[in-house]
Amino acid sequence: MADVDIIFPCLNEAAALPWVLARIPSSYRAIVVDNGSTDGSAQIAAEAGALVVTESRRGFGAAAHAGLEAADADVVAFADADASLNPEEVPALAALVRAGSADLVLGRRVPTRAGAWPWHARLANFELARRITHATGVKVRDLGPMRAARRQDLLSLHLKDRRSGYPLEMMLKAAAARWRIVEHDVSYHPRVGRSKVTGTARGTYIAVKDMSKLLREYSS
Repeated sequence: MADVDIIFPCLNEAAALPWVLARIPSSYRAIVVDNGSTDGSAQIAAEAGALVVTESRRGFGAAAHAGLEAADADVVAFADADASLNPEEVPALAALVRAGSADLVLGRRVPTRAGAWPWHARLANFELARRITHATGVKVRDLGPMRAARRQDLLSLHLKDRRSGYPLEMMLKAAAARWRIVEHDVSYHPRVGRSKVTGTARGTYIAVKDMSKLLREYSS
């Protein structure tokens, strides 16, 4: 069994996967959840030694949750498969969970250079973080696409969203369960290839729409 399973939801990330999977820490395992790729992502991941899980239902949450169900490590982490996040930084987050210092650790993104974080995505993240802090009382500055927690604890949250709202639902339910939620800075690099979510203004709009609905439900 791996010390930590890192879950990578994946849709057409063939160009980025070699860089990402070459940086999986020793004793960790990569779980790449293929969500309908047509560029050979699944084969590249398998050849690099990752566990490949196929999820036919489209949606970030569907892929992320399929990875969570496939994992068997006590501590699991999530990260994007587009090379914007370096898996070598996951141990710092996982260590806080394993030490009992936190129940959910969010990687607060620190851009490595101008343009690494598109302005529309950064603005949307700022507003959502503000609303999360207001709704839950937990001060956060980033939704943290790199994050770590104990697998069984995450399963106990009974997450239902299978679209862009999955990371937010995790935070809202964790806050409601009085989890200790902390942030830890991680480097944020320009992604490789075209973004399917917040790399475009349309993708950002869809993600914000999904998350705003969850926030309204949580606050009602």
